[in-house]
Amino acid sequence: MEKFNLLSILSLIVVFISILFSVFLCTVKTKNKLANILLGLFILFNAIDISAWFLDQYMLSHLNLLLFKSRLSWLINPLFYLYALALCYSNFRLRPVHLLHAIPLVVANLVLIPRFYILDEAAKIRFLETYRESPDYIVGNILGHLQFVFYIVGIYRVLGKYKRIFLENYADAGSITYRWLFQLVTIVTVVHSIVWLKDLVGYTGNSGFFANAQLIVGLNATLLLCWFVLKALYNPTLFRTVDPGIQPVEKMILSTPVSQGPVTTNTVDQPAMETPVNQEMEQKVGALKNFMDQQEPFLEPSLTVHALAAQMKIPARDLSILINHHLGQHFFDFINEYRIRKAMSILKDPARQGLNIQEVFYEVGFNSKSSFNTAFKKVSGMTPTQYKNS
Repeated sequence: MEKFNLLSILSLIVVFISILFSVFLCTVKTKNKLANILLGLFILFNAIDISAWFLDQYMLSHLNLLLFKSRLSWLINPLFYLYALALCYSNFRLRPVHLLHAIPLVVANLVLIPRFYILDEAAKIRFLETYRESPDYIVGNILGHLQFVFYIVGIYRVLGKYKRIFLENYADAGSITYRWLFQLVTIVTVVHSIVWLKDLVGYTGNSGFFANAQLIVGLNATLLLCWFVLKALYNPTLFRTVDPGIQPVEKMILSTPVSQGPVTTNTVDQPAMETPVNQEMEQKVGALKNFMDQQEPFLEPSLTVHALAAQMKIPARDLSILINHHLGQHFFDFINEYRIRKAMSILKDPARQGLNIQEVFYEVGFNSKSSFNTAFKKVSGMTPTQYKNS
């Protein structure tokens, strides 16, 4: 079978599955409706771009539509960026200002109005025959790759802020959102790098190598789409957003009138004078630890810094700064350490030897065996099974 025939078949399969998956994302009932729709549109517009490998030959009688379809690729990267925002932040909504992301698409089509759209059929055919070798195509291709870099950098910045806020305020396994997006961005970047190399090869005039590169891109697109579907099947409740009103602790500290350093302890060689501020911090830390030991709020799987602050009847902002800054721990790690200590006591309790590992990690507030094992090894240096048998 020739490479281009195989490529046409692959692209047809990708487009068909993409359309089905996009319809599923846009119609399935979920709390993340907007994020799902944006992901569905991202996949759909990628499918429209890939459809050129088998569909363009049937659109030669509709040349305006053919070229306009190729211009829709300018919306792929903005949709990916907006999806990241909608997935990470619970109150994200599309607003008129987001139409600015469509400016490249509008400009690309406005430029083509006098040069293509209003010409007669013969002139349009001549334009298309030489288009791939024209400076316009080369410049547009370069700008397309630069647009991708611009939006990918923006998504990584969104992820960085999301991760900080999540670790400082949440204690469940909702970081699946971060892992999913990070994996997705990384894989999309790799695939786009292959596309970039394919385009670069296209300028060398090596048609055989270009055909192989096209085939590799098609295979990668197929594998990426299969990965999308598997993720959706294995994680039907994706994903967890964070409250966009929450600021990272470092910004909270900057807005505090008097910045206070982390709690320190005296050393034997260099005793320090106890200041009122240090004494107040020691009292707050002591009150927090007593509450954790006596009330065991960490057993609640979905515990957040706001929920814990409400239980302790103190401002959430003060509690967040106390844990994330003065104790030098993320809230996520702070809570998980208490959970692991509780699990360790259960595993060594002779009266509870009949419990299996799954029953233990559910009891202490974990929802995932993998996150429990990771946290357990981080605290104890052993796996739960090794600790139980030691």
